[in-house]
Parts: sequence; C-alpha cells; structure tokens
Amino acid sequence: MTTRFRPVAAAVAAAFFPLLLATPAQATNGYFQHGIGVKASGMGGASIAVPQDALAAANNPANMAFLGNRFDIGLTWFRPSRSATISGIPNFPPPFPNFNGEFDADDKTDFFIPEFGYNRSLSPDMTVGVSVYGNGGLNTSYKTPIPLFGSTKAGVDVSQLFIAPTVAYKVAADHAVGVALNLTFQRFKATGLQNFAPYSSSPGNLTDRGYDDSYGWGFRIGYTGRLLPNLTVGATYQSKTWMSEFDNYKGLFAEQGDFDVPGNYGVGIAFKPVADLTLAFDIVRIDYQGVASVSNPLLPNFAQAPLGANGGPGFGWRNVTAYKFGVDYVLSPSWTVRGGYNYGRQPIPASETLFNVLAPGTVEDHWTLGATWTLANKSELSFFFMYAPQVEVRGPGSVPTGGLFQQPLPNGNADIRLKEMSLGISYGWKF
Repeated sequence: MTTRFRPVAAAVAAAFFPLLLATPAQATNGYFQHGIGVKASGMGGASIAVPQDALAAANNPANMAFLGNRFDIGLTWFRPSRSATISGIPNFPPPFPNFNGEFDADDKTDFFIPEFGYNRSLSPDMTVGVSVYGNGGLNTSYKTPIPLFGSTKAGVDVSQLFIAPTVAYKVAADHAVGVALNLTFQRFKATGLQNFAPYSSSPGNLTDRGYDDSYGWGFRIGYTGRLLPNLTVGATYQSKTWMSEFDNYKGLFAEQGDFDVPGNYGVGIAFKPVADLTLAFDIVRIDYQGVASVSNPLLPNFAQAPLGANGGPGFGWRNVTAYKFGVDYVLSPSWTVRGGYNYGRQPIPASETLFNVLAPGTVEDHWTLGATWTLANKSELSFFFMYAPQVEVRGPGSVPTGGLFQQPLPNGNADIRLKEMSLGISYGWKF
C-alpha cells in the first residue's frame, strides 16, 4: 500500500474502530460469511440478483440503484464450536510432553457482529451509498496449550472490517451497474506457537505479539438487470483486497506477513413464479489460492522455505465454490418470511489439517430462516437464524516426519472439527 493511502485508510478505520472491536472472525464459506446483511443471511446468502437493503454493496453494488433512500443497522450473534484431536505420536520420556490429546478451542464462544448501510438517490438514475460490515475471518481460543505447538494457550484471531462507499447507475429502467471501493482494516493475533520458532524466517515475529493491524483496498463491480417481468439476473466481481503486511507476524505468514483478502466473483438469478414469491440462486467462487499465506501447503514448502518467507508454508486451502438458494414470500403487507440453504465444500485437504488446528474452517451446509416485520412508518425489523452442522476433517499422517520439533516423529494425525449457529436482527428505515 502506498504511503499516501495509509493515513487516509487509518483515519477511516479509526472512525469505525469501535465496530471493528465488536467484529469477530467467522468461518462459513471458508472464512467468508455465508451472507452479508440480515435479509440476505436469511436466504442462505442468495443476494446477487435480489436488492433488499443498504448492505447490498457487499453482495452486488448494482443493487443499490433499486433501493431508494434507506438506512439499515443490524447485529448478529455468532457462536462457533471448534476442537481438534492430535493422535498417533509416540510418548517420549521426560522432559518431552505427551503430544497427543483432545483440545477444546471454545475458550471464547460468543461473538457479536454489527453492520450498517446507508443509501441515497441523487437522481432517478444515480444512487450513492456506503455499506459497513465484517467480511469474515477465523477465531480459535484453545483452553490449554497444545504441546505440539507451544507452551502457551494456542489460538488465532483475525477480523476484517469493510467500508464500501458505492455508486450505482441505471443504464435503463430495469438495468443497473455499480462499483464499490472496499476500504479494509483487519486485525490479527496468534498465540502458543513457540515450537515453530526454529522453522521461522523471523522467530521474534511469529507468536504472542498481541494484535497487529493491516490496511488495504480493493473494489467490487456489479450488474443487475430484469430480463423478463418475473426474471432478474445479476453478476458481480470483487478484486483481491491488497493489504499491508502484519509486521508483528512476518515470521508466520508467507511473504513477510502478507495476508491479502481473496478475490471472488459470482452470478445470481431471481425468479418470481407468482407476485409474492421470489426464488433466488447464486453461485460464488472464492479465490483462496490467490493468497499465498492462505493457500501454500505445509509440505513440501516446510522443507523448502521457512515460515514467513516467499514460498513459505501456509494453510493449504483450496478455492471454494458456494451455492446459495433462498426463498422470500410476502405473507401480508406486514410480514415477509424467508428460508435458505448454502453449501460450499470446505477448503482444507486431509493432508493440511495440522496447521489448520488453528483455522478449522470446515463447515459446509448452512440452513437458514428469516423474516421481516414492516411497521406503519415504513420502517422494518428483520431477523435471521443460521445453523451449520459439524464437519470433521480427519488428517491421517498430517503431522510430518523428519525431525519436526527436533524429534524423529512418525506420521501423526491431526483431526479438526467445527459447527456454528448465528442469530441476527436489523432495523431498516425508508425515507
């Protein structure tokens, strides 16, 4: 990031810093949220062709052109449950510890994620707005040290705040394009990784350095158009978000602490078989493999370059394709109900579970319900609930041989698991 941009990004982030502090990391479609905005979240995240609220710029900025003047603010309670098992490593005599065990990462279980959006029509064709939201991330808070990793409680915490000023323009009555500038601020800390110090390019910047901050920017563009009276389509592309490095953790993340936000793109359709019923379907591709610190595998990188170096080890994540299906039904002038399903294959290969004890983004199926209550003054209260059942990824042989931690360990096993639920509420006001 240029030195000219850094003070501007810092000032913008500082204005929203209290929101960031309340924004935890999530793990749903990899580490992205399953949906952004309470209404979209109630439909499994399906939102590319469905304009609903002033968080729309997070999903497709062109949708802001169809919303009129409105303000939305919301809060989501998020509760993950994560754990790991390490097994198959022989017990060595003292002073070596027993490396095997069951490890509970739920020392912190309840998180609260705020969101905010504002949209205003400047003319019949042009709209400006801003969407502020937590993009995603991951948190593990192990209750005890993991002897294989280090001597203090292990865990990571990454939070990403997006501030997206947006311009949308109607190129025709039912067709619009939009662009959002993504100003991004993220925080990260890691603990309990002392045993990796011999394999780090900067051992003093590997673990237990407290929170570090990173600033960056990217953009999202989109199109929404009604092709038939009952059929709307949408498409969107978000660039990689180019972030400054985490200097305090340049001995952990590949490329000297680089942790960019992956790019993504998607298409969506919305079909109304009858006037009060909308069926929506999105396909979204998330390019985790475009970020080395996320996608580089542990092996053979571990043997070829140290942690933090160019080509150094990462978390070995694959790209994720998320399929999102949602239903919206207007029961009455006062009530609208929603439901949805979201599926994305988890990104962690069985060979990469060791490092992902810190980042077990394993859930795949997301089931959602939602509703909106429209009040007499045209304001709204919206709700959603999401449940993602547990998925375990077993990693036979994922603890590598060859003198790891200065011991000739045979292949051990690292198994990781995660389940989630969340509940959100928002208030929207049309003016």
